[in-house]
Amino acid sequence: MDSETRLAAVLPAGIAVRGNDGEELARRAHAEPPHRYRSPFARDGARILHARAFRRLAGKTQVFTRRPGDPPGDHFRSRLTHTLEVTQIARTMAAALGLNTELAEALALVHDIGHPPFGHAGEKALDGCLRSFGLSFDHNLHALRIVTWFEERYAGFRGLNLTLGVREGIVKHSRDYSAAEHPELSAYYLDRFPPLEAQLIDLADEIAYLTADLDDGLDSGILALEQVRQGVPLFRRFHDDVVREYPAAAQKVATYEALNRALNALVTDLLDEVRVRVAALGATTLEDIRLAPERQAALSPSMEASRAEAKEFLYANLYNTPGMEELHKHAATVVEEFFGALMADPGMLPEDHQAEIPAQGLARTVADYIAGMTDGFIEQAWGRCGGR
Repeated sequence: MDSETRLAAVLPAGIAVRGNDGEELARRAHAEPPHRYRSPFARDGARILHARAFRRLAGKTQVFTRRPGDPPGDHFRSRLTHTLEVTQIARTMAAALGLNTELAEALALVHDIGHPPFGHAGEKALDGCLRSFGLSFDHNLHALRIVTWFEERYAGFRGLNLTLGVREGIVKHSRDYSAAEHPELSAYYLDRFPPLEAQLIDLADEIAYLTADLDDGLDSGILALEQVRQGVPLFRRFHDDVVREYPAAAQKVATYEALNRALNALVTDLLDEVRVRVAALGATTLEDIRLAPERQAALSPSMEASRAEAKEFLYANLYNTPGMEELHKHAATVVEEFFGALMADPGMLPEDHQAEIPAQGLARTVADYIAGMTDGFIEQAWGRCGGR
């Protein structure tokens, strides 16, 4: 695509979030003077990148960090490397559409910061623990708590003091919340859709983990190449092309090339579909996107069917296989037993968390403590409580 075509493909300028100092979405809970050479969203991205909670993502499971029965592996994605891949995809898409790349980057960097240890298995277990006390765990809402309270890096305020635009995106990038059920989120325009920069994050996440999980599944030996070819037609189409074009390529290289092409096809389809939808809507402003009848970031119907097919394959052949189920059961045991131990003896909590109990209640405080842990840290803590 030449430069003139790329420029023509950019969305109307009024749709992008500008985020200049003083504008609504650039507002912070605690006023700060403008930076000499960085925009508000660029500052947010840097604050997220330097947060302790962000660094801990390196020690948190994405899908798995090892094959069942093996020691931890160095080549499989962690929650941190997954986040970096999502960030690259999100920034590329925002640039291609003429949106605010710094906002998209900040939202991608922060989108998984609220995940507890052990990936979705850990989140499910922690949510189950809280349900017994009439509470629940939501990693988006926990991420908001991290950036508004738990991170302590600045003398003038608690949290990271992120802009309203980034905080709104944390809450709403992947789902819509009811104002009746979540009155505490009233500041985040619950009656409107988020900007396109935020809408793109959920699909950048889907695209990143879909191709990465196939990659990790094949590298681990849990998935076989022919099994993926038969179960994921999107992959087979590109793999056939690669084998035909590069018959001498090593099998692993041909696989990587096919996955790269599949990722590119998903991204390209998403960009094209956003342009089609925005044009059909006649949207020219951010408010048009907010008040649209549905989210405007989506794959085309045919590509969405391919995505859903691939995701169904991964659930049946990777996420829910017997070996992976054993890892999930172990994760649930660790979280549930350690949660119970802390509830029985709150004195095991660090002093700063004990100080939160009067305001947050014991169950929420325990969940907050566990959610911040890496896989290795909670394993050690559980072991000290008698777990094995």
